[in-house]
Amino acid sequence: MNIWIAIAATAVGCYAVKLIGLLVPAGVLERPLVRRLAALLPVALLAALTAQQTFADGRTLVLDAKAAGLAAAAVALVLRAPFLLVVAAAVVVTAGVRAMAG
Repeated sequence: MNIWIAIAATAVGCYAVKLIGLLVPAGVLERPLVRRLAALLPVALLAALTAQQTFADGRTLVLDAKAAGLAAAAVALVLRAPFLLVVAAAVVVTAGVRAMAG
């Protein structure tokens, strides 16, 4: 039964956040600071999620094949490679390191 309480609370919370977003006056959303934060917040959240998924294993810090793949993707991005090539480089390097490590 606890799972249904959690689902209901999450649904109510999502609805409330959506409603609050609709109730914010348009003048607040036009401020330069708010626009800048709205543009940068998704990037910061994605970067934090990527770092957590790459370098964390539970409560420990790890440096494994995922880190090598991320480094390969970063190099491909610096070289201005297309997105699919960036993903392919990360996949190939990660798989290669995992194959060599056993």
